[in-house]
Order: sequence, then structure tokens, then C-alpha cells
Amino acid sequence: MMKEYSFTLKYRLPAEDAGHDAIVERLGEAGCTDALAGTGVAGRLALQFDREAGTAHDALLSALQDVKAAVPAAEFVEAGPDLVSASDIADLVGKSRQNIRKFMILNGDFPRPVHEGPSVTLWHLSDVLEWLEARKEYKLDVGLHDVARAAREVNVTKAVLWLPALKPDLEALVA
Repeated sequence: MMKEYSFTLKYRLPAEDAGHDAIVERLGEAGCTDALAGTGVAGRLALQFDREAGTAHDALLSALQDVKAAVPAAEFVEAGPDLVSASDIADLVGKSRQNIRKFMILNGDFPRPVHEGPSVTLWHLSDVLEWLEARKEYKLDVGLHDVARAAREVNVTKAVLWLPALKPDLEALVA
């Protein structure tokens, strides 16, 4: 059964391929007619897809393939929704930021963030949705959870591929 999945793919464009109108034209020819292209920042391309597929993974994979065919020199940056702030979580689940913040403070088992900075803390959306679903206090869109897991898989795969090699001594300390 086909389902529609909404997600974003972001790319860095090479200087020699900066003709935004031509890129959008090539994307359409490659099958990205289900994407809204954002080209407002020089050297960047953001694509908001609403793609039909059997699974979220298949939707992201086919979109990645279509973009690669249209703009082979584009450097993939990230897929979303994946990394989210407390405000992002609140918007996605239809609650206030204060409500989400209260959950974080009062529940020691709230998912661990992947980044804690002085101004923003980030979580993998898939972890947060899984935690909220387990509590059965929210009616969440299953498709959102599926696409968040698939986006995370794409982003983690990209990060692992950038590593020269896994170091066994480091792996043992951070796993």
C-alpha cells in the first residue's frame, strides 16, 4: 500500500552548478515533481518532498536517487526530520514548548540528547516519538515516526561513511 511521506533533503551545490533555474528544471525531469525546491541561499538546495512510496525508507531512497541523477555533483548535507530542538518537538506533536520541557525535566527516562549546547539541545526525533508513543499519552502520526527513523538512518549512514575507520578503543568508550 502506497503512503505519502513528507521529508526534507538538503544539499550543498558546487560553484559551477549554481544556476538555480536550470537545477530546478533538471530536478523536475528526474522525477522530483513532488518536491518544493528552496534555492534562496547561494550554493545551497533544500527540497521539501511529499513522496508516495511503500515505506518511508523507499520514499527517501527514491528521492535521493532522483536528486543524484539530476544534480550529480551536489553534496548531500542532511535529511529531515531528524535532529530537533524542544520547540521543534512541540510543533511536531502539537503541544506547547513548556509542556515538552516539563516532560524532559520530570522524566529521567526522556531520551538522551545528541547535542547539548549553551543555546540549543538536540534530539533524534525518532527517539522522542518512540518515547512518547510508549507513554500512550499522545496520538502521533505513524508516518512521521517512520520518516524520522528513515531520515536518521540516512544521516547516520552519511556520518559513518565520512569516518576513515572505526577505532576499536574509541568505540568501546562511547558505545
